[in-house]
Amino acid sequence: MLLKDLPEDARPREKLLARGPSALSDAELLALLLRTGLPGKNALQMGQELLTSFGGMAGLLHTGHQALKGIKGLGPAKCAELMAVLELARRALAEQLKEKTLFSTPQEVRDYLQLQLGSRPHEIFAVLFLDSQHRLIVLEELFRGTLTQTSVYPREVVVRALALNAASVVLAHNHPSGAAQPSRADEALTHTLKAALGLVDVRVLDHFVVTSTQAVSMAELGLL
Repeated sequence: MLLKDLPEDARPREKLLARGPSALSDAELLALLLRTGLPGKNALQMGQELLTSFGGMAGLLHTGHQALKGIKGLGPAKCAELMAVLELARRALAEQLKEKTLFSTPQEVRDYLQLQLGSRPHEIFAVLFLDSQHRLIVLEELFRGTLTQTSVYPREVVVRALALNAASVVLAHNHPSGAAQPSRADEALTHTLKAALGLVDVRVLDHFVVTSTQAVSMAELGLL
């Protein structure tokens, strides 16, 4: 059945205009983005299949471009639209974090880091530089490694902290393997950076290990 063949109050666009976006399911919102489906499969069914394939809306938003390109029926235009939604979510979260004290909203920090790093196929080491009020100045991806290892140079982190006049930092890196448990190497790196930044009076507040499904705080684990 085509979307236009559904009862008017069941069509995603008409339902949104009549009742607002909160009245729509995740699949209905995706159907509005997709607009068209495939022969024998309308946009609503295709949206539901995407949610099932990637483990819901959160999983879909954390999915990288390469994974989306492999889905039948998602051509360049539809992939671009979905990636644009992802980027808008990242920017919206970044703006919120810049306006608030970072650790008054720990879940927003986790969401932001998952959107930034969770779907990357290679290991990325990033730093959130904070001002004296613990508000976000900027997130910078400083180092990129292989699937299993990243080379991080403490001197470069210190130089960027001084250049940005940061009072504190939050460290973050992803585990493409999907295992969120910090390794011994992660602990050693954290203490090395903590010592180096401490020499210039910049505090390390936390270090998150990020996957597509979670962001684990080393401070909460007592490893900082």
